[in-house]
Amino acid sequence: MLLPVSWHSRIAVDSVSIRSSTRALVALLVLPLLAAISAQASPCRIEVREKGTGWPVPLVELRTTHQVRFVTDNAGVIAFDLPELMGRETWFEIIGQGYEVPRDGFGNSGVRLTPEPDKTLRIEVNRTIIGRRLGRLTGGGLFAESQKLGENLDWRESGVLGCDSVQNAVHRGKLFWLWGDTTLARYPLGIFDGTSATSALQPLKTFEPPLRLELNYFTDDKGAPRGIAKMPGAGPTWITAYVSLPDKTGEPHLVASYMKVKPPLEAYQWGLCVWNDATASFEQLRLLWSKSDKSPKPPPLPEGHPCFWKDSAGKEWVLFGNPLPRLRCPATFESWQDSTTWEVLKAQESLVSATDGSSVTLHTGSIAWNSWRKRWVTVFMQSHGKPADFGELWYAEAPTPMGPWGKAVKILSHQNYTFYNPRIHPEFTPPDSPLLLFEGTYTMTFANHPPPTPRYEYNQILYRLDLDDPLLGPAQRP
Repeated sequence: MLLPVSWHSRIAVDSVSIRSSTRALVALLVLPLLAAISAQASPCRIEVREKGTGWPVPLVELRTTHQVRFVTDNAGVIAFDLPELMGRETWFEIIGQGYEVPRDGFGNSGVRLTPEPDKTLRIEVNRTIIGRRLGRLTGGGLFAESQKLGENLDWRESGVLGCDSVQNAVHRGKLFWLWGDTTLARYPLGIFDGTSATSALQPLKTFEPPLRLELNYFTDDKGAPRGIAKMPGAGPTWITAYVSLPDKTGEPHLVASYMKVKPPLEAYQWGLCVWNDATASFEQLRLLWSKSDKSPKPPPLPEGHPCFWKDSAGKEWVLFGNPLPRLRCPATFESWQDSTTWEVLKAQESLVSATDGSSVTLHTGSIAWNSWRKRWVTVFMQSHGKPADFGELWYAEAPTPMGPWGKAVKILSHQNYTFYNPRIHPEFTPPDSPLLLFEGTYTMTFANHPPPTPRYEYNQILYRLDLDDPLLGPAQRP
């Protein structure tokens, strides 16, 4: 069918109009989208620093009014990449777990920023806790935000995303590390028979953030972290009382106690295990206790964080406690195996707050000799503290590991988050250093259903105490 000439002309004119309209539509819709994509590919760098020191602050959350959450990495950095907020004045609520900015007249704690691609913005926060947060030790993405910005690209990922409750021991010239249940990427259920790694005895080059601690994990034939304590019986294996002891010939043996656990958190067996240096795994030595009607509770046995102590006669003991010593035995491999050499100790159940004289009930923690203070020191978690039930940490001192322990000063506080099983690291610092380093497990477990902090949830965070800080003075008076 032939169209009239007038129709051909009209079609040609309409084609030009369509092309013009298409170009206009592209300009209207596509170009802003491309600009947004370009902006998204070039994040805004937001750094969080401690006021006064200028130190980068890890674990500071910035939350927008439409509930998008960003958390600083070990370098105290966020790569902000929301295209809908680029170039717009934006309110960021700040949740810093001990680091904050002043509240406004409505009680809101936050800042206004205008993010732009490739721009650097800085937020200064005030530290409200005595401990100084150095950074996260474990898990994935320790420098993930920095890496989005092209920084810290040399950091090597371990494959571990989360892990619980550290134990440490000096063995054969290295620092051995051991953790409980471990989260991996491949499935919600990860490793439930312990993971382990080694490092140098003094693994830190600096005691300021950003924290970079290299851990050499024990891995399987594919190079992935693996379980190292496959004890007989169903359920997870938890390792505790991790220590290296010499035998009568002077040969060191890495040893521990283990417990088998069934849901919800019930220990049904306890035993002793010994590290096999050849297989890099723990092997069962003997079973100590199995739950039964006749024996519903385990007997006293080595558990918690060990430390060494010489009595007035010069005899060396290994003390086991969590936090304060509850059992000791001569510091030899043979005595550790022989329960007739174990001596039960009575530990203080509570300390007195140096602030208000209230009673502070001890839950978990560790002790260590401090050569700078020339005193025994403890960092412990309070049972049912405020504001967080299991997130309030305290410091105290004593002339001997058995006490008496003096008044306690709170050093960490958390808003509805848990920080349990703190472990002091006396081996990290040189002798006579006024610095005391400790770590603990940061987790939403046992808190009142808080949103889990991305990447930090169920991981170990390292803190520093300056023992010459006047705020610790009330705990250091005789």
